[in-house]
Amino acid sequence: MLSNRKDHSVSPEKPLLYSFRRCPYAIRARLAIRMSGVEVQIHEVSLRNKPQAMLDRSPKGTVPVLVLPDGRVIDQSLDIMCWALAQQPVSPCLTPGGNIPADAQVLIQQNDSTFKQDLDRYKYAERFPEHSATTYRERAEVFLDALDCRLQQHSYLTGAKLSIADLAIAPFVRQCALVDAEWFYATRYKHLITWLDAILQSALFVAVMEKVATSSAT
Repeated sequence: MLSNRKDHSVSPEKPLLYSFRRCPYAIRARLAIRMSGVEVQIHEVSLRNKPQAMLDRSPKGTVPVLVLPDGRVIDQSLDIMCWALAQQPVSPCLTPGGNIPADAQVLIQQNDSTFKQDLDRYKYAERFPEHSATTYRERAEVFLDALDCRLQQHSYLTGAKLSIADLAIAPFVRQCALVDAEWFYATRYKHLITWLDAILQSALFVAVMEKVATSSAT
């Protein structure tokens, strides 16, 4: 969400990104920022001790949060992605109007709703004893299967080139794979595995996953 509230304590030189290295929402924001070439200050947040400055700028208290040099605040990951990618003279990931293409929008919405819910229950099954981890994983597989079917047709989720859908969804598929890597890499989702590994091994992904010292930024 883009707020018109001004914060005059922000450096006029670079946008400030509050982030957490392993958070999939923060990862996709950093991917888009890195791809766009925009330089930002990254402040790694301790989720157990969130900086008051971040909470003042975004009371929701979750990362990522981007504070622009003019003081405006963007605190939704997709909005940060769109802002960053729109800084390119011609963005290959957005429509001419600066929006997410319709096919990518549908995939991202599915990822952020039902798949994310199933993923959380699979990852933290002990918190949701109504069903087993296997049951939650099977529910998540509906989306994994759909992605794999797409990737049988082309190298990326919406075509032959990397898109905003790939950047937005890969961090969540990565999180799913990490719950039980042995299971994931033994599945029938061979095209999905190839796609994920290519992204995780790319210079772009490696760069955004570099460790940054946790900061108590003001």
